[in-house]
Amino acid sequence: MTGPTTSDPLPPLREVIKAHGLSAQKSLGQNFLMDLNLTRRIARIAEPLDGHVVIEVGPGPGGLTRALLMEGADHVVAIERDDRCTPVLVDIARAYPGRLTAVNADALAVDTAHIIPQQHRDKPVKIVANLPYNVGTQLFLNWVTSPTWQPFYQSLTLMFQREVADRITAEPGSKAYGRLSILAQWRGRVRRALAVPAAAFTPPPKVDSAIVHFQPCNPTAADVSLKSLERVTEAAFAQRRKMLRASLKALKTDPLALLAEANIDPTARAETLSIDDFARLARAYQAQLR
Repeated sequence: MTGPTTSDPLPPLREVIKAHGLSAQKSLGQNFLMDLNLTRRIARIAEPLDGHVVIEVGPGPGGLTRALLMEGADHVVAIERDDRCTPVLVDIARAYPGRLTAVNADALAVDTAHIIPQQHRDKPVKIVANLPYNVGTQLFLNWVTSPTWQPFYQSLTLMFQREVADRITAEPGSKAYGRLSILAQWRGRVRRALAVPAAAFTPPPKVDSAIVHFQPCNPTAADVSLKSLERVTEAAFAQRRKMLRASLKALKTDPLALLAEANIDPTARAETLSIDDFARLARAYQAQLR
C-alpha cells in the first residue's frame, strides 16, 4: 500500500502548462484546475485512497492526477482524449514509478470497468474526476445506470457545473428535482461535498462548479427494474407542469389505474413525488405491462 506524501517532485502546474504549450480547448469541455491545494482537497473527499485503484477522466495537465498520487492512491488510470496531454502524463508516470497508467481515449467509448491493468484488478476501485463539462452528465448516468448492481466501483467523486450538481442532489419540491435526482438517489447516497468557484479554473468558465460524492447502495425497492423507473420518470418530467394524470398518458397505459395502484394523487405533479413514490409508480407500471 502507498500512503499520502507531503511533497510533489514535479514543477508547478503553470510551468508545466507553459512548457508543453497547453491551453484549455472549449470543444473538449476543458477548464484547468491550477491550485494543487484545491486538487488535494478534492482527492481527500474520496478517501481512503491507499489500497485503491482510482480511475480519472480528463486529467488535462494532471493537477488532480498528482493530487490523487500524493494522497496515496495505489494506482491511477487516467483517461484522456486530448493527446496534447500525453507528454505531461508521461512525466507524472516517471515521477511516480509504476503508479500511473495513461489511456488516450474518449471516456464515452471506453469500458471503464475493464481498463484497469491486470496486476491491479484485485483492488477496490474509485472514480475521481474533474469531468469535462460537455460529457459529465452522460458519464455520470452511464455509471449510475449500470445494468449490474452493485457496480464495479466503490464511489464516485466528480466535479460538475453547479447546475448539474444541483440536479443530482435536489430534493422533492425544488425546481432542480428531476430524472437525474431520482435515478442517482434511488441507487446511492449522494451529497454535495465542495463548492468550486469559477475563478479556481484557467480559463474561468461562466459558471461555478461543485464536487458531488456518490456512494452506491442497494435500492430500497429492489424489485423495481431500472428500465421501468427510467420510463416512468421520463414521462412524468417531460411535461413537469402538468398533473400526473396527464403526463403519464405518454406511457400508453391507463394513467388513473396506474396512479391508483401506486396510491398517488392523480392531480399531483412530478416534482412533488419522493423516490419511494416513483418506485411504487414504476412497480405498478411493470405490473400493467405484464
